[in-house]
Amino acid sequence: MHIVILGCGRVGSTLAHTLEDMGHTVAVIDRDPEAFRRLRPGTAGAAVEGLGHDREVLVKAGIEDASAFAAVSSGDNSNIIAARVALETFGVRHVVARIYDPRRAQVYQRLGIPTVGTVHWTAETVLRRLVPGSDGLDLGPLWRDPSGTLAMTEAPLPRSWYGKRVEQLESALPLRVAYLVRGGELVLPRGDETLGAGDVLHVLARVGDLESVQERLSGEES
Repeated sequence: MHIVILGCGRVGSTLAHTLEDMGHTVAVIDRDPEAFRRLRPGTAGAAVEGLGHDREVLVKAGIEDASAFAAVSSGDNSNIIAARVALETFGVRHVVARIYDPRRAQVYQRLGIPTVGTVHWTAETVLRRLVPGSDGLDLGPLWRDPSGTLAMTEAPLPRSWYGKRVEQLESALPLRVAYLVRGGELVLPRGDETLGAGDVLHVLARVGDLESVQERLSGEES
């Protein structure tokens, strides 16, 4: 595939090198020509100086033949505008934007533009490990699909469900168990998998059901 990347910082340059090593072709856009020093000599030949939402710059980078576009510059506005141009003007199939402001990220997800957060996502992940199941910590879902229909959340297994099976939990609550964390390892459970003390559930549910699912998982009902 040919992939266009906006932003030649640490993330953009790493993406470019990794994709090339996987056999793809890349073009990297950045407004600062000094940023291209991060690229390997071979990759630097695909560097395009300019703004990521400029049509001429995008065409020069090969956007018309691109299968994917990643906007990972340091600016939220630049990333989202460029992502929308790639998606809506050039019809690129796979588009992702890095967004620093989590409130904006939720809006753009609903517009059908997958986003990757940075500080907010990292902080949430750390907090979930430090104080799992804390009543005073409202972290929201771990993930939402771009349409805003489904979400994934995390919850320690309630004591009342110890010794019961995944299929029983899925029958009792409007959710599907995506995976478990058990003893520091990831487990992809079958329906007959027995749940136990220390298991941390990662479950998928409709956004409209998420609040009730979280409440019931934090309680002791069975």
